[in-house]
Amino acid sequence: MENADNRKAAIKKLRTLVYSPKQQVEDFRKNIDKKFACSILPNHVECSEQNYANVQCDVLIPEMYSLHRIMIYVHGGSFVGGSCLAWRGFCASLAAATSCRIVVPEYRLAPAYAFPAAVEDLQSVFRNVFTEEQVACSLDSVDGKSQESPEIIIAADGSGASQAMALILSLKERYRSCIKQVIFFSPWLSLSPNSPLIKAKKCRDEILNGDALRRSGDIYTYSGNLENPLVSPLFVTEESLEKFPPLFIQMGEKEILLEDAKSFQKILTKAGNICELDVWPNMMFMFQMADEYLAESHLAIEKIGKLVTFNKEEADEQTLTRSPVLESGITGEA
Repeated sequence: MENADNRKAAIKKLRTLVYSPKQQVEDFRKNIDKKFACSILPNHVECSEQNYANVQCDVLIPEMYSLHRIMIYVHGGSFVGGSCLAWRGFCASLAAATSCRIVVPEYRLAPAYAFPAAVEDLQSVFRNVFTEEQVACSLDSVDGKSQESPEIIIAADGSGASQAMALILSLKERYRSCIKQVIFFSPWLSLSPNSPLIKAKKCRDEILNGDALRRSGDIYTYSGNLENPLVSPLFVTEESLEKFPPLFIQMGEKEILLEDAKSFQKILTKAGNICELDVWPNMMFMFQMADEYLAESHLAIEKIGKLVTFNKEEADEQTLTRSPVLESGITGEA
């Protein structure tokens, strides 16, 4: 009975992440912040704010992190909501699990700032993070050997995955080659009005439905642009996926988004890329953000941590704790 109650509570909380046509945009945003903001970050992760090219960002730093690894996380929120505040607790847990600094951009939101405003903000943040990390690599060395390029991870959830894909697809080769891993949680991969997910009248998903996808797409961009690969990645060409970074998709078995994820995996694999689909039995959309109710949430983030850190840890000199870094005058921040 307790498990059933926890599941119901998790579903109720996670529904806050999905914009309903019946809601006012401002109310939707306030509800997300109210449900997901946390006053104390887990795992002793520290948070600071930093401005990258006029885009305000959270920079989350765990107690131990790899010096040359940094993640840019694109939060979801149906294109119209979401914030650093609401995603701070989740990204702090992710930072601790991956031993990785995480930059979370406060990008512009629709409808006031429709496509491609958010993507432009992400591009600015990426270029600035890339430049700072590249400079740090050139100044640092291990056993006399300097590291040539930083290791950047792009992660995103829900509608943020569409924007993260747009970012990656728009990057020049010198930038894209530094992306070592892409991680998506429950990605939105198609907003096409012809999508079976949007056209379906019945839905077994406990959180998301086709009408919510359709409405969010209508607010994000104009109707003739919904099959643009920078909006709906399922329409990407094989040529655009050349040398695409390894992609790991984690989601629940009960999501309507699962079929799109399977289709996207086939597209990437056909283009010669690596795409792993990690499906959790009986789980729902963004179950990872309901960790106070679901044990699977913790296990899923632990799995992401192993994915990122397995065989990727550098020499001990490159895995730092905050204390010695701050004492040496090197902040370790992006």
